[in-house]
This record gives sequence, C-alpha cells and structure tokens, in this order.
Amino acid sequence: MGTVIDSHFLALTAIVTVGYQFFFFVITALLRFDKVTDFAGSTNFVILAILTLVVKGSWHFRQVVLSMLVIMWGLRLGVFLLMRILQWGEDRRFDQMRENLGKLAVFWIFQAVWVWTVSLPVTVVNASDRKPSLKAQDVIGWIMWSIGIFVEATSDQQKLAFKNSPENRGKWCNAGLWKYSRHPNYFGEIFLWWGIFVAATPGLKNAEWLVILGPIFLTMLLLFISGLPLLEESADKKYANVPAYWNYKRTTSPLILLPPALYGKLPSWFKTTFLFEFPLYNRSLPQEN
Repeated sequence: MGTVIDSHFLALTAIVTVGYQFFFFVITALLRFDKVTDFAGSTNFVILAILTLVVKGSWHFRQVVLSMLVIMWGLRLGVFLLMRILQWGEDRRFDQMRENLGKLAVFWIFQAVWVWTVSLPVTVVNASDRKPSLKAQDVIGWIMWSIGIFVEATSDQQKLAFKNSPENRGKWCNAGLWKYSRHPNYFGEIFLWWGIFVAATPGLKNAEWLVILGPIFLTMLLLFISGLPLLEESADKKYANVPAYWNYKRTTSPLILLPPALYGKLPSWFKTTFLFEFPLYNRSLPQEN
C-alpha cells in the first residue's frame, strides 16, 4: 500500500503515538481520572503493530507473527492493569501529579517516547520490503517471547492474588515466582521484548539495526529509572524494621529467577556484575557484619 510519510513508518508511528497519548493526557488532566494511564500505554503498542502491518500490506509471515506477539502482549497487559486499578481505586504514582500539570505532562511525554522507542523492531520489520526465509533467530525470538510473557503474566496474577488475600495485608509478596526474583514481572517484560528484537533481526539491514535501541531503552528504564529503583526504595522504607524482609532481599535475585539458596551464597561482586544487584537498590539495606 505504498509509503506513508517515510519508508520506515517512523514519522507515522510518532505522530499516532503522540496523538493517542495526548488524547488520554487531556482526559487525565481535565477529569483528574488516572485509571486509564497504563491502559493507554499498553494499547498504544497494539495500535502501532496493527497500523504498520495494515498500511504496508505485505502480510509477510514474519511481520504477521511479530505483530501478533505485540498485540497479545499489549492486550493482556492493558486489560490486566486496567482491571487492577479499577479494583484498587487509585494510582499512587499520581498523588503528587494531579495538582501539577507540568509533572503530569512530563509523565505522558515520557510514556509516548517509551511506546515509540520500544516498538521500533516491529515498526521497522513491518515497513520492510525484504522477506527472508525462516531463520533460527525467528524461533529463538519466539521462544524468548513465550518464556517472557509466561513469567510476566504468571507473576502478575500471583502478586494480585497475594495482595487480595486479607491474611497477607502489610506483607511483601514472596509467593510463586516472587520467591525466586524480587521483580519477575519486569524480567518477563524485558526478556520478551529482547525476544521480539531477536526475531526481527533476519529482516534488518544496515542502519535498521539501530532498532536495538528499543529493548535497550526498556531495559535501562526498568533497571535505573521507573521500575526497580522506585519499587525497591518504597519497599525498603515500608519494611525497614522487618528483619525477615532484609533476609528476603539478601537471598532473592532482583531480576533473574534464581533459587534463594544459591543466590544468597553468591559474593556481592558477582551479584552486582552479572545479576543486576546494583547499589542503588540497597541504599537503605542495613550493613552486614
């Protein structure tokens, strides 16, 4: 169906993303209704995948599969987060933003950047005219995506069930996959998007390899900005006087799923170098003797 604005759909997807996020920003700002925030982010991925697939009109096997993987992930996450916030009633992330339009705008701008950047592998593949045959990278990427979405969806449901149980009120989640990772849902999300990138590589050429910025951006975002650092700091403050929590933290991997008995025995330098146990996650951790 021809080229729209640019051959790789970068401008098209940027315009659509900005417009979509601006629409929900207006709703949030005018109505002070922040329950659609995560839904707007997740469904934006779905829109970009469908849009680029349909506009290009090639319907190559790789394009269809990658688009379907993004659609399934986006719909699953979007519906889950929407149902969760409707059940909980409020999003505490916006407690300091509701009365500050500038901070709220910055959040929505950042969300638009997140969606557009992370979507790059699928956007560029869907815009391509190349149709290489099935490669090992395709299968490897699909397997990575399957593992990632299983871990993310399972850990999301396990934590929701844990939080909804009255007997767990005031406790941190250490059930199911949360026994092996302090943030298994983030591990799943990072892993599945790296899987999408790997599955996209057979169709990439020259500067198109820059789409690796998508999974890199997501990884850096969750490891250093809006993911782990905020949740670790919040939990450290909440359970500061609970020795069992500090033991859980010392023996449980921050991201990659590992048996506590193994992780607890590893030296600190190994955890920091290979397992993402960065000092910023432990600024409030009591010093060991």
